[in-house]
Amino acid sequence: MAQIIDGKACAAEMRAQLSLQIAERSRQGFRPPGLVTILVGEDPASRIYVGRKQRESREIGMLSESVTLPADVTMDRLLGIVRDYNARPDIDGVLVQMPLPKGLDSDAVLAAVDPAKDVDGLHPASQGALFTGRPGLRPCTPNGCIYLLDRTGVDPKGKIAVVVGRSVLVGKPVAMMLLERHATVVLCHSRTADLAAEVRRADIVVAAVGVAEMIKGEWIKPGAVVLDVGINRVADGRIVGDVEFEAASQRAGFVTPVPGGVGQMTVAMLLRNTYDACVARQAGAGPSAAKGPA
Repeated sequence: MAQIIDGKACAAEMRAQLSLQIAERSRQGFRPPGLVTILVGEDPASRIYVGRKQRESREIGMLSESVTLPADVTMDRLLGIVRDYNARPDIDGVLVQMPLPKGLDSDAVLAAVDPAKDVDGLHPASQGALFTGRPGLRPCTPNGCIYLLDRTGVDPKGKIAVVVGRSVLVGKPVAMMLLERHATVVLCHSRTADLAAEVRRADIVVAAVGVAEMIKGEWIKPGAVVLDVGINRVADGRIVGDVEFEAASQRAGFVTPVPGGVGQMTVAMLLRNTYDACVARQAGAGPSAAKGPA
């Protein structure tokens, strides 16, 4: 029977640690990290997600600002707001909530964010740093996967890691992050010819394909670590992952539940990125610019 990886508990521990670090830096005279979230349109899921980011950032002592814009906002207006926050010395993270409404160029908006403030890790410069092995802000959900993997105590070095899903948000970056840890990575997707055979030999499985219970429990190698990124609502109203959880739990060594697993770590990693971006910017700005108001 697998050990359940409790993403909710891990996220709470990270927020507590960040709160202590922010408080300590405040005692040293440094201003708190600043995060702005920019929401365009009225998508209910995006509003809930942005609200959670704002609430949790404030709870740990960050400066949290939000901007809500109508769905028919012009690109010029949106890009102007991004540039304004790029220039704000008290803002360390600029996050434009995706997806954007139709008619807006997501790639252009993401590229407009200052890479030093790209706490979502989606700017081309951030992606390039990851793919070339240079330091930088990493995408939040893949970073959360690696954090949870570390919590299991399983060293990916030399192990076979199968990633199912090739998106720029999760699949591709988590594959590169596992390569950084010296895993042997197989990147699969919905059109892989014999997906079952690939998964069966995996010591680590990252499921991020977006298809409910596509990864069957009987495919899981005994003792494997299973990280399920999927969030899917099925006909009876339940939320399930990309992995057949109950059957996988009988074979895996460690498994994340859905909900309560990887998804819990995404906002926590966003907060950590914002803290790290703040510390880096303050170190580069010099003592006078890094301190808070007198």
